[in-house]
Amino acid sequence: MTLDLPLIWAGVLAVAVLMYVLLDGFDLGIGILFPFARSDEDRDAMMNSVAPVWDGNETWLVLGGGGLFVVFPVAYAILMPALYLPVMAMLGGLILRGVAFEFRLHGRRTGRRFWTWAFAGGSIVAAAAQGLVLGGFIQGVVVRGDQFAGGPLDWAKPYTLLVACGVVAGYALLGAGWLVLKTEGGLHAAARRWTVRLAPIVGLILVAVSLATLFVHPPLATRWGLGAAGVDPARLAMVSPIPLLGVAGLILAFVGGRSPKGHAFGPLVGGFLAFLSGYLGLAVSFLPFVVPYSVTYEDAASTPAALGLMLVGTLVLLPVILGYTAWVYWIFRGKVGADAGYH
Repeated sequence: MTLDLPLIWAGVLAVAVLMYVLLDGFDLGIGILFPFARSDEDRDAMMNSVAPVWDGNETWLVLGGGGLFVVFPVAYAILMPALYLPVMAMLGGLILRGVAFEFRLHGRRTGRRFWTWAFAGGSIVAAAAQGLVLGGFIQGVVVRGDQFAGGPLDWAKPYTLLVACGVVAGYALLGAGWLVLKTEGGLHAAARRWTVRLAPIVGLILVAVSLATLFVHPPLATRWGLGAAGVDPARLAMVSPIPLLGVAGLILAFVGGRSPKGHAFGPLVGGFLAFLSGYLGLAVSFLPFVVPYSVTYEDAASTPAALGLMLVGTLVLLPVILGYTAWVYWIFRGKVGADAGYH
């Protein structure tokens, strides 16, 4: 039996990107919510809640981005020129928030205020840029002869701005869910209020993005059983659990936020389910393309020998990364306060 190495690698990279979105999503959400915190003490507690884990969360971005470069070099060579500006904005935002995270602790009054806003600004820029990258990917890029043939601003469309707003709001929802789980007192109550307000906003943006995607890209509607030829009941029934999962997640986040005595995991798990629903929706919409709508994962893959060699190393490293991630989250479980001293 011959292994389908390109498909296996597509699955590995898909899992890596999903892990990044879920894990780094909530600590980006912490920065997005920073301006709404009541006091410096609350902001200290917000930072302390992610201090032990935020570096490790970004490991998944390295695996996903680096994996795309070495596993699917054709896709990397096409997508990077097409999305160069938002990718650079994302990296700049991540660098800014990383520096601010470390320097804010040591700043005095003016410096502390500057780094507070730098952390918030870097988080918002990074999240919005990721939304622009996603929107640019969904709307597709111009490809001729396995090369990008469009312009540097092809991604700058109203549709991509809508997707960016959805990513920022979604990350903020994850951040609020994380704070419900990790904090107490007034900040905990504020996090519940943020969750209740954000869940409907995320839901509305998801509906708007979904409808816009179907109208902007009619071939995708066929994959969802809603093509120009009419409704395909069998196809629609097969894919309908995906949006229902997102609806269930947002309801769980909303209800969990409204109930002061509800389980603290509810809002965060609900946010995770909403993102998982969107991610599965992308898989249904684009598989087997890694560059919509022209290059498949088989066309973009490296040689079988290279894929096999890299897979061996990944099978060794991936359990280590998963084990370390689980261990850190377990060690630093429980509530934190402004005086935790993690950073």
